[in-house]
Amino acid sequence: MGIRFVLMVNKQGQTRLAQYYEYLTLEERRALEGEIVRKCLARTEQQCSFVEHRNYKIVYRRYASLFFLVGVDNDENELAILEFIHLLVETMDRHFGNVCELDIMFHLEKAHFMLEEMVMNGCIVETSKSNILAPIQLMDKAS
Repeated sequence: MGIRFVLMVNKQGQTRLAQYYEYLTLEERRALEGEIVRKCLARTEQQCSFVEHRNYKIVYRRYASLFFLVGVDNDENELAILEFIHLLVETMDRHFGNVCELDIMFHLEKAHFMLEEMVMNGCIVETSKSNILAPIQLMDKAS
């Protein structure tokens, strides 16, 4: 399947966006997020951005005050997922202008919409920033 979940977390460990592509109960999600966030935030800049946790491979990257964490299958390419994270951030930067935690908090539906345009059922389906942002720009014009 590929991508199992995408999380955006601040430096304090508070989840700002969570998107799951497999079924987990709320308790399982809460426990998983807590474990992963503690594990990733405790790592230093010198350590690599890949962590194995349970049956997932966690690929993460920090941009300013936000951590982008992606849980994938163990056979997924880590560098491709790092590139996906970078594409997601560049897309949000293009729309919000230097995306920050507040942009995610106040425009959560747009952040989810961008992610939904890029990933479908755990598979990356769109990588063109223009194609990802076109529907959002149409919605902005209409409102």
